[in-house]
Amino acid sequence: MLENQFKQSLTGNDPLWGLWLGLPDTSCAEICGGAGFDWVLIDGEHASFDLTNIKYHLQALAPYNTSPIVRAEDANPTLIKRLLDIGAQTLLVPMINTAEQAENVVKSALYPPLGTRGIGSALARASKWNRIPQYLHRANDQICILVQVETEEAIGNIEAIAAVEGIDGIFIGPSDLSGSMGHIGNPGHPEVTAAIDHAIGVIQKAGKAVGILSLNPTQAKDYADRGVTFIGAGVDTLLLRLSAEQLAYKLKHVDDIETPVIDNVY
Repeated sequence: MLENQFKQSLTGNDPLWGLWLGLPDTSCAEICGGAGFDWVLIDGEHASFDLTNIKYHLQALAPYNTSPIVRAEDANPTLIKRLLDIGAQTLLVPMINTAEQAENVVKSALYPPLGTRGIGSALARASKWNRIPQYLHRANDQICILVQVETEEAIGNIEAIAAVEGIDGIFIGPSDLSGSMGHIGNPGHPEVTAAIDHAIGVIQKAGKAVGILSLNPTQAKDYADRGVTFIGAGVDTLLLRLSAEQLAYKLKHVDDIETPVIDNVY
């Protein structure tokens, strides 16, 4: 059975750098999977992925030394079960606002007696269709459960959420948090950053890994210096968009383009 490299790395001292995947073609996943990131996230919440697309992405990423994380569209237990069955080992579940919701995610992701995940391993890519010896007894140890806190309610309940047994890490979502706090489109507002700082401290004190998305490299490095464990530092759609726009601009408006076309996309 494959060891969950991402789960094991969460206990290390080095930050784990990641990239968001939103483009549905698996060629992009392969390109990004070989780019040197510690992890890539397949976004089943906002991107145009269905269950089969996510499976294709997991297959495309399998040869590469980067850990795939799958963000579920919600905390539906049936969806969590199916994502695990197609081979996801690390799940990020969005919009978790209470400890009870976090506990239900844990139960949905783990086999009995620790949880309630349905047993259908003969149909599951995760078990290699029952080729993995003792899969049902070993699977729980390799499942990594990440929950996303991204509302004012979640920050208010952060101590209780961070105390939930079975949660490996908590990911802070600045964009939705800023909207929830009345500062939509402004995750840098002092009230939002204060809430983020509070959450980071609580999560770390609870002994859980902290994650966040930061597309500003300076800010991302600052989070790493503060002990944030896993940091999403880019999004494939934005990398493509900004690089394409930069190239077009240089070709049309810059006489000397001997410098590298891709300098700093941010």
